[in-house]
Amino acid sequence: MTRSRITYAAHARALLALGVPLVGSHLAQAALHVSDTVMLGWYGVAPLAAVVLGSSTFFTLFVLGAGFAIAVMPMVANALGRGDEVQVRRDTRMGLWLSILYGAVVVPVLWWSRPILEAMGQEPEIAALAQDYLRIAGFGMIPALLVMVLKSYLSALEHAGFVLWGTLAGVALNVALNWALIFGNWGAPELGVRGAAIATLATQLLTVALLAAYAAAHRDLRRFTLFARFWRADWPAFAQVFRLGWPIGLTGLAEGGLFSASSIMMGWVGTVELAAHGIALQVASVAFMVHLGLSNAATVRAGRAAGSGNAEALRDGAIAAIALSFLVGLVMVTLFLTVPAQIVGLFLDATNPSAPDVLAFGIVLLATAALFQLFDAMQAMALGFLRGVQDTRIPMWIAAFSYWIVGVPVSYALAFPMGFGGPGLWLGLTAGLAVAAALLMTRFWWGRGLRTRPSLAIPQR
Repeated sequence: MTRSRITYAAHARALLALGVPLVGSHLAQAALHVSDTVMLGWYGVAPLAAVVLGSSTFFTLFVLGAGFAIAVMPMVANALGRGDEVQVRRDTRMGLWLSILYGAVVVPVLWWSRPILEAMGQEPEIAALAQDYLRIAGFGMIPALLVMVLKSYLSALEHAGFVLWGTLAGVALNVALNWALIFGNWGAPELGVRGAAIATLATQLLTVALLAAYAAAHRDLRRFTLFARFWRADWPAFAQVFRLGWPIGLTGLAEGGLFSASSIMMGWVGTVELAAHGIALQVASVAFMVHLGLSNAATVRAGRAAGSGNAEALRDGAIAAIALSFLVGLVMVTLFLTVPAQIVGLFLDATNPSAPDVLAFGIVLLATAALFQLFDAMQAMALGFLRGVQDTRIPMWIAAFSYWIVGVPVSYALAFPMGFGGPGLWLGLTAGLAVAAALLMTRFWWGRGLRTRPSLAIPQR
């Protein structure tokens, strides 16, 4: 059967139709962390540094477990490409199972995080505050992972619009609870970092409830009967999700660990520098959410193309996705270089005595962050394509090499032995991301990415 070729413009429109709601939901998710950072920045430098440390620790463990959730997206897309709706339910349900099991294992680690953080060289006061945060926020690990599974499921089914609205509802609740519980407004107790943790936990519970209700009740989704006999094990699907998901989780851990390691090393530089580092990371993560949304859309499109054996659609869709992400990267570079003071200033209370020092250091870090925007975009897109064709193990090793054999040692060497301090740490991040982008793109275009299955081999021209 001969397929008519879809134009690049049509691929771009399809990517944007799916990707824009996903970008919006990722931006809304980032807004949860940004609101914590902004409000704690107004509250005090030490609480801000503690939550930067605590949320980095939470995120490191979260991304490892999120591999199972992320695996659901290409698996559901691939099953739909084959017309196998039963497999859609099987894979998603076992993704939920694996997320619950993983979350139950890591909650005790978060509860007893203070000695771990102190062993990593953090100041005792900051480590104690970070543990206070994690002893509450840690119970949000399971709902946060379930949210990721449901987002993958709904996105692969091209119901990303509700994912956006559900996440926005969570943002509204988080901001309101932060305002009440961090500062003691509206008659609530002033809880500082504990208030931020309560707000985050409540937000995750609300979001998972909304997404689960939508997945169960929407008329177009009821036929999948996602939660019917949820307690019944499906070991072949469980093993399939596990096999695809653990390399994704370790890939995310390698990248997330790179940034967490940078936070730990920045803590060795000083509290003011760590606070500025947290702000710059939040800003960079907001920019990354756009690339991540486009990458997720590319994963779904690639999964559909792989499931139907359409190599031409896979290749052309990848080209369109790269072009869109590159344009977004250029916009972010421009903003970071032209208005850094205004961006960093949003996170600070100008009356705080430490604010000018945090602002000055944050401006320097944002200028450095501009260097890695395009590299970060390209590695995210390459991972999206590779996951779409269910190629995850070699990309895991590429990520580990790029971030931990290149990124972390270069960061340490530039920051401490060579004396560049915080900016040196960020130059090391740039080096790791650049290597990852080059190797992952090579893997997709000239390795097994487009040749994962014989039916997807690119014809010679």
